Amino acid sequence: MLRKRLIPALLIGVVCTHFAFAQTKPRARALGVPFEGTPGPHNAITDVAGVEVGHVTLISGEGELQVGRGPVRTGVTAILPRGKNSSAPVFAGWFSLNGNGEMTGTTWVEESGFLEGPVMITNTHSVGVVRDAVIAWQVKHTAMGQLWGLPVVAETWDGWLNDINGFHVKPQHAWEALDNAQSGPVAEGNVGGGTGMVCYEFKGGIGTASRKLSERVGAYMLGVLVQANFGLRPQLRIAGVPVGMELREGAYRTNETGSIIVVVATDAPLLPHQLKRLARRVSLGIARTGSVSGNGSGDIFIAFSTANLEAAQAQSVANVTMLPNQRMNALFEATVQATEEAIINALVAAETMTGVDNHKVIALPHERLKEVLKKYGR
Repeated sequence: MLRKRLIPALLIGVVCTHFAFAQTKPRARALGVPFEGTPGPHNAITDVAGVEVGHVTLISGEGELQVGRGPVRTGVTAILPRGKNSSAPVFAGWFSLNGNGEMTGTTWVEESGFLEGPVMITNTHSVGVVRDAVIAWQVKHTAMGQLWGLPVVAETWDGWLNDINGFHVKPQHAWEALDNAQSGPVAEGNVGGGTGMVCYEFKGGIGTASRKLSERVGAYMLGVLVQANFGLRPQLRIAGVPVGMELREGAYRTNETGSIIVVVATDAPLLPHQLKRLARRVSLGIARTGSVSGNGSGDIFIAFSTANLEAAQAQSVANVTMLPNQRMNALFEATVQATEEAIINALVAAETMTGVDNHKVIALPHERLKEVLKKYGR
């Protein structure tokens, strides 16, 4: 029964959601939320040329939890730095603000300075199957630059809404997320790895945003994608306004038990140590929304640059370009701004969801949000 019911949800997540969902769902700017900085054409991580994103969304069942049967509220998100048709590594750096979570493959990112494949995001108990699926996908596409694979797979916990111990994410779901990845608009909210996630006790999930730097500082593009699953309601701030203190209905937690994964992409020519610096600045963007990065939260970030295409493939001496450190301030600012907006976009796009044992997480109410912002002069 469950297998039959998964098929329509899977098709919605892969075939329809990426386009229709992304173009019809409201975003934070459309509600009048004021943000700093200039976004790219899609205000998404895919504004960085070559980056592709794919989701598979699994939704089925309702009512009482039956482990192995559902309800199912989960999925997989894939971010491919150079798209499906290139296996060329990218310079990368990662940072853990709080390590109560997992991002596999980061020891080799730290050691080598390269990200050698996609970044995958799913639920906590599906990291292993997604990791193995990525290796199988890379073998099939001859996309491994060496004899072994060390994929980067990150997670947040969706067990409040999803039968997380039922292991409903299968290898084919990871493969479909990779195969269906696209450039252009990115679906947000209850999609992909973010399907069952909760943010500030509102429905959370996937969010994205971008910033276009001015010509004066290089006209580089920077994009961010988040899987937002963290925070307590009273902490939530939007555009500096204590929204969470004003909108208390539907709150249900007393302790923070969530996480956030953030992926930063840029076309600026940065080396691995500089990308680690960029990844650290994600922390400031999250803090703008009110987070204190609680003990139970896995707050883990990775940043990569699509510049220096030939660096990882050189057979002798590699010639690379590097932005001087003193010119990185604009990128730091863009990272903070885009991270903040991506989190709020996730909240705005997400819809009320009922999951295991009829646990209900409400969506951020748009009209009430506008009223609160107006009350505080925003």
